[in-house]
Order: sequence, then structure tokens, then C-alpha cells
Amino acid sequence: MQVEKEILEKAEQWLKAPFDSETQGTVQKMIDTDAALLKDSFYKNLEFGTGGMRGIMGVGTNRINKYTLGKNTQGLSNYIKQSFPNQEWKVAINFDCRHNSQDLAKVVADVFTANGIKVYLFGEMRPTPELSFAVRHYGCNAGIVLTASHNPPEYNGYKVYWQDGAQIVPPHDAAVINEINKLTYEQINFKGNDALLTYVGEELDQAFIKSTIENASFNTPQSAKDGLKIAYTSLHGTSIKLIPRTLETAGYKNVYIVKEQAEPNGDFPTVKSPNPEEPEALTMALKLADEKDADIVIGTDPDSDRIGIAVRDLDGKMILLNGNQTNVVLTGFLLEQWKRNKGFKGNEFIGSTIVSTPMMLDLAESYGVECKVGLTGFKWIAKFINECADQKFIGGGEESFGYMVGDAVRDKDAVASTLLACEIAATAKAAGSSFYKELMNLYIDNHFYKEHLIALVKKGISGAEEIKQMMVDLRENPLHEIIGQRVVCVEDYQSSEAKNIITGEVEKINVPKSNVLIYYLEDGTKIAARPSGTEPKIKFYFSVNEPLESLDKVKATEKVLDQKIQDIIKEMKLS
Repeated sequence: MQVEKEILEKAEQWLKAPFDSETQGTVQKMIDTDAALLKDSFYKNLEFGTGGMRGIMGVGTNRINKYTLGKNTQGLSNYIKQSFPNQEWKVAINFDCRHNSQDLAKVVADVFTANGIKVYLFGEMRPTPELSFAVRHYGCNAGIVLTASHNPPEYNGYKVYWQDGAQIVPPHDAAVINEINKLTYEQINFKGNDALLTYVGEELDQAFIKSTIENASFNTPQSAKDGLKIAYTSLHGTSIKLIPRTLETAGYKNVYIVKEQAEPNGDFPTVKSPNPEEPEALTMALKLADEKDADIVIGTDPDSDRIGIAVRDLDGKMILLNGNQTNVVLTGFLLEQWKRNKGFKGNEFIGSTIVSTPMMLDLAESYGVECKVGLTGFKWIAKFINECADQKFIGGGEESFGYMVGDAVRDKDAVASTLLACEIAATAKAAGSSFYKELMNLYIDNHFYKEHLIALVKKGISGAEEIKQMMVDLRENPLHEIIGQRVVCVEDYQSSEAKNIITGEVEKINVPKSNVLIYYLEDGTKIAARPSGTEPKIKFYFSVNEPLESLDKVKATEKVLDQKIQDIIKEMKLS
């Protein structure tokens, strides 16, 4: 393979100081023996996406390593000092179970302290939501988590949070990137000052657990808690550090842990992917649930911000809920509890995203609250909270198995979501219902919404070009009819325009630009296309709905909806 001159010159810069001898040796070996790896390692710089910066660990500008993270941290340090003049600068740093996460976290801490910034560094791996909590708990200017969420073992990542405890949004994200791009690697200050370093642990854990219980529990009788059986797996991730302890503190005694997956391990040896969105990931937990006759299965991803839930259907069989279904039940319960215990004052809202179920809008309308809908990513829901200080945030989520309960944590939070799900399951069971029946009752009150996601993986340079072309084709050659249903509206978040196909009217979309395209059909079907911001994927989201008359019509109605989704996929040639 021929390596372009520009890429080779870029790599050769890593053959001298400030890069260490080990790094120089690795780069030289790639130059001599592995042109493909050299090209992939240096053809671009890792960039921030919807979830921060994420990539394969290794040597090069397109890899996660001490130099790429050091440069990011130096740029962020410069921006913090500009943004908060004449203050004591502070950041919090957390890390997950991935290979090198703890070492990279110390590298990042050293760069901050070398720049005169005080650091609260987690002494051990902890769930990502605890970092969001820590930023506000310690009054920090920013926060960092070293994690690659549910990506394969060779990945790691770097999430940046701002002083509100949420991931950075405009204008800060562009400003930080601008500072990073000004730098050369020679300008990174790696010489840390441990006098500015504080390790955090038990005090923060206790504060976080206390806050979680205050926000996600609702005076459920102890008898109801005693009647609930929970099968739980951390999928080798960080949630094992806090979820069992949080449930125990909240009064849940019957928690059965998948022992084979309880030990944190960056290789994730028992699963193909440590992603609770994948049914296979919960295989062991489902088996344990049947052995223990559990009522609910809960699995979390490695950094414990996503949650997968399985519950027993009307026939008593365990089924995995999708993220939209979980969001609907959690939101419906929160709205009902808020109504009963606090009463609505007219300034409450819930949060959702443009690719999540439209049923969130229906729920909000039925309770007379607002549903704010933003781009994909919890940073946009958190932005609503930050900007709307005169409104009360109840809860919100997105389809990718994430949920946020209240505003103590400004990111998706599997710890609070787990506790809330158990509160719902315990309350329902004690009343002769179930988590699943509560979902079906919400469908009866509204419509039966069924969502489905297809993620097409397109790796490498050619894959990125293929994804780009797919989006171009959808824009330049738009679909006018799908499965016999007319397209009535197309929303293009890149051009910030929503076009009514019937009338020709065009409205402005008042959210930041994003490479997302959404088709709406005349029967209420919604189809969205979005390239992933953190993975080599293009995602297609489908939402269909039908009225549900009663519980005995569930199977028949679901069959109709499933067939409609498959017909759409076939017609769009995505299968």
C-alpha cells in the first residue's frame, strides 16, 4: 500500500522529541513494515463527537494515547484559565474499567496540575454519572471521564464536562477544539504538581448514593421492596462499585448478581459486546433470572450510564425492552409521582431527543407539561436544564438506553435509572400489576409505539465515504412514498429546515445543525437517518404506532407493527 506523502511526514514528526523512545520505535516499525496501520493511525486527528472523543488505543494522531489526550488537556487547560480568570481552577477526573484508563487518567491529571489547576482524581474506577455529580459537588470548572462506553476492548475515550456537570456544548466545544488546534505536541506540559492533586473516594460515594436515593425513590413500602427479585449484571464494568450498594441502602434485599460478569475487566471476556442494547449481552442475567424467578433483569454498560432492562411479559416470559420502552415507563411513573406528591405548577418539563419515540410528546401532553426535544446526546437535555432555570426538570431519556432522573446528575445515569426501575417494578408487583403491564397500560392510554434501530457498520476511510454518500443520496434523491404511505414532512437538521411535502411550506429548525435527516409519513411513521458521532456507523431509526384497545390485543397489535417495520426496511433496501 502506498502511503501519501502528507501522512508519512505527519508520522515522521513522531520520530523525535517530545515523543518518548518507545513511541518513536513503534512509529518507525509501522513505517518499515505496516503501511495500512500507519495510514489509519495518522490519516486524521481524533475529533470530538456527540459523546466526546473516542478511538482505538495506540500510537498516532488518530489514536488514543498520552500525547493526543495530553494535547486535548493542554488545550482545555488554556480554555479554563481564559474562561475563569482570577479564580481557583478545579477539575474532576474519573475513569472506567478499560485498559490503560487509570494510567491515562493520571496523565491527564498531571497536565492539569502542571497548568496550575487543582484536580479531584477518583482513586478507583467509578460510574460516569458520579463524575457529573462530582463536578458540581466540588464546584469544579470542568470534568473528564476516561471511557469508551460500550465500544470494543481496543477502544478508549475522553469525555469533557463543563461546570454545570454536563458534557460540553456550543460555544465551549468549538472554543476548546480551537485551543487544541493551536497547539503543537511540544507545548504540552506533562510535569504534574501533586500538591494540587486530591484523590476522592468514600465521601463522594456516600454523597452520590444519598443524592440518588433522594431523586429516584418514592416512599415505596418495605414490603413491596421485599417482594421484588432483581437479577443484575455489570457486564464487567464500573456499576458493580455502586449499584448493589445503592440498592441495598435503598432497602432492596433480593439482588442476584451475575458472578461471572461482576469482576471489572477491560477485555469483557463473557460477551461479544458489553452493550445492554444487545440481547446477547444479557444472556447470563436472563438465565439467572429464570433460576431465581426474578421479576426484573438489569444490565449496565462499562461506564454505567446506559441501562438494559428485561421484564416478564403477559405470559411470564422474560423479554428485553428497548430504550424507548424503558424511557416511557420511567417517565410515566415520574410524571404520576410528581402529580401526586408535588402537583404541577405549569413550569415542569421532560426531555427527549429527535430520534427517540414520539410517545414522549404524548406523555407530556397528557400531564400538561412541556417536552423539550433536542439533538442526540444527553448534553442537549442538560443544556435545557441549564438554560431554563425557571423550569423544573422531571426526567428524560433517549432511545439508546439512557435516562436521567432529575438534575443532580446532568448526564444519562444507570445508577439512578436502576433504582427508579426497581421502584416501579416493586410498586407494580405489590399492586397486582407488573413493569410490563404498566408499559401496556401507557400504550392503551396513548398509542402502541414500536421502535426499531438498524446500525450499519462501515469501517475505515472507505466506510466513512460510504456513509457520507448514503446521506447525500437521501438528501438529493428524497423518498416520496414508503410502503404505500406518502412522505408528508422531511426535517433536515444539517440545513435546519423542515419541509412540508404536501404544501411546500418550509420552516426553520431552531436547534444546532447536525447531520440528521427525518422522514414523517402520513400514518405517523417516523424514519430517521444519522451517522454516529463516535463510531463508524450509520443508524436508521424507525417508529410506527397503532391504537391498542386492551391487554388481550397486545400480541396482534405488536405483530402488525413489527411487520410494518420490516416492510419499511425491505423497501429501503437496508436488510
